[in-house]
Amino acid sequence: MKSILVLLPRVTLALALGVAFAPAASAQTLLTKAPANFNDLVKAAKAEGELTVIACPHDWVNYGEIFQKFSAKYGIKLNELNPDGSSGEEIEAIKANKGNTGPQAPDVIDVGLSFGPDAKAQGLLQPYKVSTWATIPASLKQAQGFWTGDYWGVIAFGVNTSVVKTVPTSWAALQGSDFKNRVALNGDPRKAGAAFGGVYAASLANGGSVADIKPGISFFADLKKAGNLLPVDATPGTVATGQTPVTIDWSYLQRGYADQFKGKLNWKVQVPSGPAFANFYAQAINKTAPHPNAAKLWLEFLYSDQGQNLWMKGYAFAARYADMNKRKAIPAAILKNLPPADVVKRAKFATLAQIDAAKTVVGSQWGPQVAGN
Repeated sequence: MKSILVLLPRVTLALALGVAFAPAASAQTLLTKAPANFNDLVKAAKAEGELTVIACPHDWVNYGEIFQKFSAKYGIKLNELNPDGSSGEEIEAIKANKGNTGPQAPDVIDVGLSFGPDAKAQGLLQPYKVSTWATIPASLKQAQGFWTGDYWGVIAFGVNTSVVKTVPTSWAALQGSDFKNRVALNGDPRKAGAAFGGVYAASLANGGSVADIKPGISFFADLKKAGNLLPVDATPGTVATGQTPVTIDWSYLQRGYADQFKGKLNWKVQVPSGPAFANFYAQAINKTAPHPNAAKLWLEFLYSDQGQNLWMKGYAFAARYADMNKRKAIPAAILKNLPPADVVKRAKFATLAQIDAAKTVVGSQWGPQVAGN
């Protein structure tokens, strides 16, 4: 989003399950276990009729197909907010719309690992344990079910070879003159999980570690001084126009670009040599979600075999990969398109404590060293 379980960070977790069977405007009853009849949840969700998601572009881990399949299966309308938003903006949207029952308030969020605990600490989330809970690795589950890891990938380079003839195979190569005004991150690492992952990956390649992200900040400061770092956030639009010919992003997004722009431009994906920084995103439900039952049905869909395969079709490792692979529940066509074994072996995860510490460092040093603000 290997023995996958060995590489995942050991985050201590456990969970209380909450299922609300009333509209947000009335009192919600939070159950301690899943409803005996799954159809009760389906009926309650259908009665709400809508689900509001945020910061889930259609080309991100196959969300376009996921939205279509969910709506077709349950007849629930999807409202999409700020598709290109960052994890930080998702949290701000919950805070800004606390108690709002309209479509401006997100029901669910999909955020970088560290943002789940932040949102929980601020009292912005409600707990829920999906019916497949037991097959999700313990390292991917918050103790009381306030957030659940969903998928993971590694940081990779994406290169428009119609513009750039040389595909960089290492972080050091990005410093070369061939990449003048051509390298872009997917957002500001102080707000965006993908950009934060890019800084972490650069650190691992330049003498840092999961416990030390400072070399990554220095790397990007040098990249900016060399004139190679673009002051533009990489998006599908900037990739399509050639504005960001070299991007630093999650492997599943880079593979998605290759599919999206096939026949329009030549997009090559390269996981740089050395340690590969890996991290997962997490699903959570807004504490005051306007459509709490639809939100829980959404999570049930995402963590079902069908939903997990749809994420993996989008080139990410899904949370239940180990269980599904053991049961041979992942189609061969999907398995062959996941990151290869050598990349998985090189994957390095940071713990929540390490990520929190790194966020503090990036928050204080990215501005003066790189962004100039």
